[in-house]
Amino acid sequence: MGLSGGCQCGAVRFRVEGEPGRASICHCRMCQKAFGGPFGALVTVPVDQLTWTRGQRATFQSSDTIRRGFCAACGTPLTFEWSADKIDLAVFAFDDPSAVAPVVQLAVENRPAWMEHLADMPVRPPMGPTGAVASRQHPDFDT
Repeated sequence: MGLSGGCQCGAVRFRVEGEPGRASICHCRMCQKAFGGPFGALVTVPVDQLTWTRGQRATFQSSDTIRRGFCAACGTPLTFEWSADKIDLAVFAFDDPSAVAPVVQLAVENRPAWMEHLADMPVRPPMGPTGAVASRQHPDFDT
C-alpha cells in the first residue's frame, strides 16, 4: 500500500510505502499551537518507508526531544519527529486522509470543552466575502 501527500502549496511532497502505524489525535498545547487548531492528527511510519518526492521540509525544535517539520513556503505542518527510525506525519497532509483513521486520543485534558458539541453545530458551505471560495491549493495527487 502506498500513500502520498504534501503541503498546501505543493512545494513539499512525500510518499509512504507499506502500512502506516498507529494514527492518533493529540490535544497537547504543543500540537494545538503547531497545527493552529484544537489537535494534531498524526500517524507513525518507519523512516525507511518514507520518501520525500518533492522539496524538503523545514524544521522547528519544539522541545528538547521533538522536531516539527513544515513547509517553509506555505506553513503546512508535516511532521512530528521523535525517533531515528520512526516519524509521525500529519494525517491531513495525506492526499486521502480518510485512509489514515486515528484510533486513539492523547492529552485529552487539553481538549476544548466545545469539541464535544461539534456534531450539533449547524453546517454551511465555505464562503468568502464575495461568495464561494476558489481554492488555489495543490491538488490531492502528485503532479
